[in-house]
Amino acid sequence: MVSAAPQAGRIIHSLDCVAEGAVWLCQAEPRFATAMAQCGPLPLRRRTDGFAQLLSAIVSQQVSVASANAIWKRLQAARLTGPRKIKWASDEDLRAAGLSRQKIRYARALSEAGIDFKALRDKPTHDVVTILTEVSGIGIWTAEIYAMFSLGRADVFAPGDLALQEAARHLFELEKRPSEKELRSLAEEWSPWRSVAARILWAYYHVVKDREGIR
Repeated sequence: MVSAAPQAGRIIHSLDCVAEGAVWLCQAEPRFATAMAQCGPLPLRRRTDGFAQLLSAIVSQQVSVASANAIWKRLQAARLTGPRKIKWASDEDLRAAGLSRQKIRYARALSEAGIDFKALRDKPTHDVVTILTEVSGIGIWTAEIYAMFSLGRADVFAPGDLALQEAARHLFELEKRPSEKELRSLAEEWSPWRSVAARILWAYYHVVKDREGIR
Protein backbone atom coordinates (compact mmCIF):
# COMPACT_ATOMS: atom_id res chain seq x y z
CA MET A 1 0.00 0.00 0.00
CA VAL A 2 1.29 3.45 -0.88
CA SER A 3 0.39 6.90 0.30
CA ALA A 4 -2.36 8.83 -1.47
CA ALA A 5 0.29 11.46 -2.11
CA PRO A 6 3.15 9.90 -4.15
CA GLN A 7 5.64 12.49 -2.91
CA ALA A 8 5.27 11.07 0.59
CA GLY A 9 6.63 7.72 -0.59
CA ARG A 10 5.83 4.28 0.79
CA ILE A 11 3.91 4.34 4.06
CA ILE A 12 4.12 1.65 6.75
CA HIS A 13 0.53 0.90 7.70
CA SER A 14 0.73 -2.53 9.28
CA LEU A 15 2.93 -5.32 10.57
CA ASP A 16 2.74 -6.85 7.09
CA CYS A 17 4.56 -3.77 5.76
CA VAL A 18 7.24 -4.16 8.42
CA ALA A 19 7.62 -7.86 7.62
CA GLU A 20 7.92 -7.09 3.90
CA GLY A 21 10.69 -4.61 4.59
CA ALA A 22 12.47 -7.04 6.91
CA VAL A 23 12.48 -9.77 4.26
CA TRP A 24 13.94 -7.33 1.72
CA LEU A 25 16.64 -6.18 4.13
CA CYS A 26 17.62 -9.71 5.16
CA GLN A 27 18.08 -10.60 1.50
CA ALA A 28 20.05 -7.44 0.77
CA GLU A 29 22.25 -7.60 3.89
CA PRO A 30 22.80 -11.01 5.60
CA ARG A 31 23.71 -9.35 8.91
CA PHE A 32 20.14 -8.17 9.23
CA ALA A 33 19.09 -11.80 9.02
CA THR A 34 21.53 -12.55 11.85
CA ALA A 35 19.94 -9.79 13.94
CA MET A 36 16.41 -10.92 13.12
CA ALA A 37 17.21 -14.46 14.25
CA GLN A 38 17.92 -13.05 17.71
CA CYS A 39 15.20 -10.40 17.83
CA GLY A 40 12.07 -12.11 16.60
CA PRO A 41 9.09 -10.23 15.07
CA LEU A 42 9.49 -6.47 14.85
CA PRO A 43 7.02 -4.00 16.37
CA LEU A 44 4.91 -1.74 14.19
CA ARG A 45 5.75 1.40 16.19
CA ARG A 46 3.12 3.49 14.39
CA ARG A 47 1.82 6.44 16.34
CA THR A 48 -0.69 9.17 15.76
CA ASP A 49 0.60 12.43 14.34
CA GLY A 50 0.13 15.94 15.64
CA PHE A 51 1.33 18.23 18.39
CA ALA A 52 1.37 15.71 21.25
CA GLN A 53 3.59 13.25 19.43
CA LEU A 54 6.10 15.94 18.53
CA LEU A 55 6.07 17.18 22.11
CA SER A 56 6.67 13.59 23.23
CA ALA A 57 9.69 13.41 20.91
CA ILE A 58 11.07 16.59 22.49
CA VAL A 59 10.61 15.04 25.93
CA SER A 60 12.66 12.04 24.76
CA GLN A 61 15.66 14.13 23.73
CA GLN A 62 18.88 13.30 25.60
CA VAL A 63 17.22 11.30 28.39
CA SER A 64 16.78 7.58 28.96
CA VAL A 65 13.66 5.80 27.77
CA ALA A 66 12.59 5.27 31.40
CA SER A 67 13.01 8.96 32.24
CA ALA A 68 11.13 10.06 29.11
CA ASN A 69 8.25 7.70 29.91
CA ALA A 70 8.03 9.02 33.46
CA ILE A 71 8.01 12.67 32.35
CA TRP A 72 5.42 12.00 29.66
CA LYS A 73 3.12 10.29 32.17
CA ARG A 74 3.36 13.34 34.43
CA LEU A 75 2.53 15.66 31.53
CA GLN A 76 -0.47 13.52 30.63
CA ALA A 77 -1.65 13.44 34.23
CA ALA A 78 -1.41 17.24 34.36
CA ARG A 79 -3.19 17.51 30.96
CA LEU A 80 -0.21 19.38 29.53
CA THR A 81 0.06 17.72 26.11
CA GLY A 82 -1.78 20.24 23.90
CA PRO A 83 -0.59 23.56 22.44
CA ARG A 84 -3.09 25.72 24.36
CA LYS A 85 -2.32 23.95 27.64
CA ILE A 86 1.40 24.56 27.10
CA LYS A 87 0.79 28.23 26.33
CA TRP A 88 -1.34 28.74 29.43
CA ALA A 89 0.78 26.71 31.84
CA SER A 90 3.27 28.43 34.10
CA ASP A 91 6.93 27.49 34.09
CA GLU A 92 6.39 26.05 37.56
CA ASP A 93 3.65 23.74 36.25
CA LEU A 94 5.90 22.48 33.46
CA ARG A 95 8.88 22.02 35.76
CA ALA A 96 6.70 20.06 38.17
CA ALA A 97 5.90 17.69 35.30
CA GLY A 98 9.62 17.12 34.74
CA LEU A 99 10.56 19.48 31.94
CA SER A 100 13.92 21.22 32.15
CA ARG A 101 14.20 24.95 31.56
CA GLN A 102 15.45 24.28 28.04
CA LYS A 103 12.61 21.89 27.22
CA ILE A 104 10.06 24.32 28.58
CA ARG A 105 11.36 26.81 26.05
CA TYR A 106 11.17 24.18 23.29
CA ALA A 107 7.62 23.18 24.25
CA ARG A 108 6.49 26.80 24.16
CA ALA A 109 8.16 27.34 20.78
CA LEU A 110 6.31 24.31 19.41
CA SER A 111 2.99 25.57 20.82
CA GLU A 112 3.50 28.88 19.01
CA ALA A 113 4.78 27.46 15.71
CA GLY A 114 1.34 26.93 14.14
CA ILE A 115 2.42 23.79 12.24
CA ASP A 116 -0.18 22.38 9.83
CA PHE A 117 0.18 18.76 10.90
CA LYS A 118 -2.34 17.45 8.37
CA ALA A 119 -0.40 19.05 5.53
CA LEU A 120 2.78 17.26 6.64
CA ARG A 121 1.18 13.90 5.83
CA ASP A 122 1.49 14.50 2.08
CA LYS A 123 4.83 16.30 1.96
CA PRO A 124 8.14 14.66 0.96
CA THR A 125 10.20 13.62 3.97
CA HIS A 126 12.91 16.21 3.33
CA ASP A 127 10.23 18.93 3.40
CA VAL A 128 8.83 17.54 6.65
CA VAL A 129 12.28 17.67 8.21
CA THR A 130 12.85 21.21 6.93
CA ILE A 131 9.54 22.49 8.31
CA LEU A 132 9.93 20.86 11.70
CA THR A 133 13.54 21.87 12.24
CA GLU A 134 12.57 25.52 11.82
CA VAL A 135 11.05 25.25 15.31
CA SER A 136 13.46 25.92 18.16
CA GLY A 137 14.35 22.67 19.90
CA ILE A 138 13.44 20.37 17.05
CA GLY A 139 16.57 18.95 15.50
CA ILE A 140 17.01 16.50 12.68
CA TRP A 141 16.73 13.48 15.02
CA THR A 142 13.35 14.61 16.37
CA ALA A 143 12.04 15.40 12.89
CA GLU A 144 13.18 12.06 11.49
CA ILE A 145 11.66 10.13 14.40
CA TYR A 146 8.38 11.96 13.80
CA ALA A 147 8.47 11.15 10.09
CA MET A 148 9.27 7.53 10.85
CA PHE A 149 6.69 6.77 13.54
CA SER A 150 3.95 9.40 13.28
CA LEU A 151 3.89 9.70 9.49
CA GLY A 152 4.86 6.08 8.82
CA ARG A 153 7.53 6.85 6.26
CA ALA A 154 9.19 3.61 5.16
CA ASP A 155 12.43 5.14 3.93
CA VAL A 156 13.64 7.50 6.63
CA PHE A 157 16.44 6.88 9.11
CA ALA A 158 17.72 8.65 12.23
CA PRO A 159 21.50 8.22 12.19
CA GLY A 160 21.98 10.68 15.04
CA ASP A 161 20.36 8.16 17.39
CA LEU A 162 22.97 6.74 19.77
CA ALA A 163 21.21 3.38 20.12
CA LEU A 164 21.20 2.94 16.33
CA GLN A 165 24.88 3.85 16.20
CA GLU A 166 25.75 1.39 18.94
CA ALA A 167 23.65 -1.39 17.43
CA ALA A 168 25.31 -0.85 14.06
CA ARG A 169 28.73 -1.00 15.71
CA HIS A 170 27.94 -4.42 17.16
CA LEU A 171 26.09 -5.87 14.18
CA PHE A 172 28.61 -4.75 11.57
CA GLU A 173 31.62 -5.37 13.84
CA LEU A 174 32.91 -1.83 13.49
CA GLU A 175 35.96 -0.70 15.44
CA LYS A 176 34.08 2.23 16.94
CA ARG A 177 30.61 3.68 17.07
CA PRO A 178 29.88 5.29 13.68
CA SER A 179 29.29 9.00 13.52
CA GLU A 180 25.96 10.38 12.35
CA LYS A 181 27.48 11.10 8.94
CA GLU A 182 29.01 7.63 8.67
CA LEU A 183 25.80 5.87 9.68
CA ARG A 184 23.71 7.99 7.30
CA SER A 185 26.02 6.94 4.47
CA LEU A 186 25.85 3.27 5.48
CA ALA A 187 22.06 3.41 5.67
CA GLU A 188 21.77 4.54 2.05
CA GLU A 189 22.24 0.89 1.10
CA TRP A 190 19.06 0.00 3.03
CA SER A 191 16.75 2.17 0.95
CA PRO A 192 13.77 1.87 0.35
CA TRP A 193 13.27 0.29 3.79
CA ARG A 194 15.48 2.38 6.07
CA SER A 195 12.72 2.75 8.68
CA VAL A 196 12.52 -1.03 8.98
CA ALA A 197 16.31 -1.20 9.21
CA ALA A 198 16.05 1.18 12.15
CA ARG A 199 13.47 -1.10 13.77
CA ILE A 200 15.82 -4.07 13.37
CA LEU A 201 18.72 -2.15 14.87
CA TRP A 202 16.66 -0.95 17.84
CA ALA A 203 15.50 -4.51 18.47
CA TYR A 204 19.08 -5.74 18.19
CA TYR A 205 20.22 -3.02 20.60
CA HIS A 206 17.74 -4.39 23.13
CA VAL A 207 19.27 -7.85 22.70
CA VAL A 208 22.91 -6.81 23.05
CA LYS A 209 22.40 -4.13 25.72
CA ASP A 210 19.36 -5.50 27.55
CA ARG A 211 17.65 -2.12 27.53
CA GLU A 212 15.36 -0.18 25.26
CA GLY A 213 16.88 2.19 22.75
CA ILE A 214 13.71 4.04 21.73
CA ARG A 215 10.32 4.78 23.25
